[in-house]
Amino acid sequence: MSKEKKALVVIPTYNERANILGLIPKVLAQDARLEVLVVDDASPDGTAQAVRGLMRKSRGRVHLMSRGAKLGLGTAYVAGFRWGLDAGYGSLLQMDADWSHDPASLPQFLQALEGADVVLGSRYLHGRVSVVNWPIRRLLLSSAANLYVRWVTGLPYSDCTGGYKAFRRSVLEHIGLEKIHSDGYSFQIEMSYKAAKLGYRFQELAIIFIDRTSGSSKMSARIIREAVWRVWAMRLGI
Repeated sequence: MSKEKKALVVIPTYNERANILGLIPKVLAQDARLEVLVVDDASPDGTAQAVRGLMRKSRGRVHLMSRGAKLGLGTAYVAGFRWGLDAGYGSLLQMDADWSHDPASLPQFLQALEGADVVLGSRYLHGRVSVVNWPIRRLLLSSAANLYVRWVTGLPYSDCTGGYKAFRRSVLEHIGLEKIHSDGYSFQIEMSYKAAKLGYRFQELAIIFIDRTSGSSKMSARIIREAVWRVWAMRLGI
C-alpha cells in the first residue's frame, strides 16, 4: 500500500508506558491503513523503550520520535505532523496516549475524511455531553472554555478544545506549522482556527471521552492561562 493511502496516528507521550503498551496494538487493529508515530519527550518511566519493543513486532507500522526533553504537547504534534508529511502519509490523526480517546472511533475518522478536510472528535455534539469519569469541576471548566473560544474566535464547532482530530495532508501543508507555537488547549484551538480561516471543510464526529485511569494528567494552570490569551491573539492576528 502506498504511503499516500495510509494514515499516521501521532501520539505524544510523557510517562505513558503503562498505557501505550496496550493502546498501540488496539490502534493498529482498527484498520490496515493505520500506522503510529509516538513522540516521546524523554519519559523517565521507559515509554520509549516500550515503543521500541512494539516496533520490532509491528512490521513497520510503529515509529518513534524520541526527544531529549519535555518540550510540550503542541511542539510534539507539530514535530509529528512534519515527520508524517515528509514520509508521505495522505492523512494524519492525533490522539491522547491515556485511553481517553477510544481507538474504536478511528475508522469513523477515516471515513469522515472522505468528505471533509478536518474531522473534530466532539464531546458535546448536538448538546449531548459524552464524558465519562470527569469531576464536575473539570466538566464545567471544559464547557466554559468552549463557550469562551466560540465567542472570541467565531468558530462554530461544539468542541474547540478537544484533542482527537484528523487532517488531510493538504491542510497541514498549508496551515503554516512553523508558525504554530501554542501548547495544550490553545494548540487545539489554533489548528482549527487557522484551518477554518483557510476555508477547509470541517466535520464533527461524536466521541465518548473517558478520563484516564492510569498515569497523571498533564493539565496545568499555565496551559489554561495560555489558552485564555492566545484566542485573543488569534482573533487580532498577533
